[in-house]
Amino acid sequence: MYGLIGKMLATPGNRDTLAAILLQGIAGLPGCLSYIVAQDPANPDALWVTEVWTSQAEHQASLTLPSVRAAIAQARPIIAGFGERFETTPVGGQGLAAA
Repeated sequence: MYGLIGKMLATPGNRDTLAAILLQGIAGLPGCLSYIVAQDPANPDALWVTEVWTSQAEHQASLTLPSVRAAIAQARPIIAGFGERFETTPVGGQGLAAA
């Protein structure tokens, strides 16, 4: 399995809009076992995105899908930047779809 945990910063006042964009059309992405968008309680403009994929290749392939490319294009104007980014190797857990 392949995991990513990353912080995304929205332009001021656009965190909820960015979260909505990130959450649209995520159902049924090939190889995606988990995709969670969470608000950062310490920063009103920050989101944390936690992803689990069957492989790094599946994650990379998802970035070429029309729905993902459209979401990226829609979100780009309200993304102020990125914070920490961590790659992980998930081993399991509550709520994680089976590989």
